[in-house]
Amino acid sequence: MANTHLRFTPARPNPSLRRSFLPLSTMSPSSATKADDLDLPSSSLEIVGARRSLLSRFASLQSPYKAFPVLAWNRHIETIFASFYRSLPDVKLRRECLRTKDDGAVALDWVLGDETQIPFDSPVLILLPGLTGGSGDTYVRHMLLRARNKGWRVVVFNSRGCADSPVTTPKFYSASFTDDLCEVVSHVSARYPKSKLYAVGWSLGANILVRYLGQESHSCVLSGAVSLCNPFNLPIADEDFHKGFNNIYDLALARSLCKIFKKHALLFEGIGGEYNIPMATNARSVRDFDEGLTRVTFGFKSVDDYYYNSSCSRSIKDVSVPLLCIQAENDPIAPSRGIPRQDIEENPNCLLIVTPQGGHLGWVAGPEAPFGCPWTDPVVMEFLEHLHNQRDEITRNANYHSDELCGINQSSDSSITVHIQQ
Repeated sequence: MANTHLRFTPARPNPSLRRSFLPLSTMSPSSATKADDLDLPSSSLEIVGARRSLLSRFASLQSPYKAFPVLAWNRHIETIFASFYRSLPDVKLRRECLRTKDDGAVALDWVLGDETQIPFDSPVLILLPGLTGGSGDTYVRHMLLRARNKGWRVVVFNSRGCADSPVTTPKFYSASFTDDLCEVVSHVSARYPKSKLYAVGWSLGANILVRYLGQESHSCVLSGAVSLCNPFNLPIADEDFHKGFNNIYDLALARSLCKIFKKHALLFEGIGGEYNIPMATNARSVRDFDEGLTRVTFGFKSVDDYYYNSSCSRSIKDVSVPLLCIQAENDPIAPSRGIPRQDIEENPNCLLIVTPQGGHLGWVAGPEAPFGCPWTDPVVMEFLEHLHNQRDEITRNANYHSDELCGINQSSDSSITVHIQQ
């Protein structure tokens, strides 16, 4: 809980103000609960986190979670249906290629015209797609459109090689690699210095995002984040990836990785070392691709070493900004048993919602099902708007108190200021 105290130091902005998540009245003892304990219509939701009482305010959670008939009876059907048949919103984008410090490049896709049509200090939302995904994916477009319609500035961070993002060095990206995200956040923050920054990540993008949050911890520039379909524990995800029907997803993702790699294979000619280029080129599983290329690029002794040390479940305890995690109990790619429930429960900045169905990147439920946005989108937007509105209120209050302090008689200690600690 926050404590206020007076301290005699030169007055300056207090970064801890950014860390406020909810008013103190909304805090409650940490433990997992069902939605009916929070006066929500749907008792099928599993909710974990000290700030869970916040959810009872969300209009998007006032109706029970009801998966679309027929599709929801099988997690694979829901996953595949959403991948192939979800509508793709028509949004015109403007691409910016950002050169990174190691001479690589990533592609940032902004909504065309927003540079002049949206107020300069509007909140900015950075979107991180899943493995091999990009701004052309349906789930990304729906979230982009929803945030844009709320007056937010949105940018999609396409990792190296994804969505035709340029590859200029023999290096792609990985579950462990946060350097590019660090540079993207820094770049966006410098361009819009008066804006609050937020981020949403899906699947592997969510893993990278949460690793970044834990890595930056109290120095994090973001004011809040959302993680969706996060694999969290990569050794567990890898183990389940080779079971039954999951082999189909594994093969499909491996083919997508190989396709990206082959476009840039000349960059790896004669590279030597531990690289196994033929294995990466002809990989029939994500694990094969990671063995031949990824784990070598990023300096891991083995694939298992790479997966273990790249799992964002190890970062949850260090997250110091508000983080909402939404998972599906029946997700075939991000297993429920890999969710770090205890660490989420013990971190007052984290909140977890687990839906009974949803598959992977599916969530074919809610008023726009089956072809519209995922069930998660309205929940995500309400969470982000809550954070942003509260920060505006905190900033106004801080400015008000700052003005009051400026009126203190100059004969007193002129360095007095108020600090708020968590």
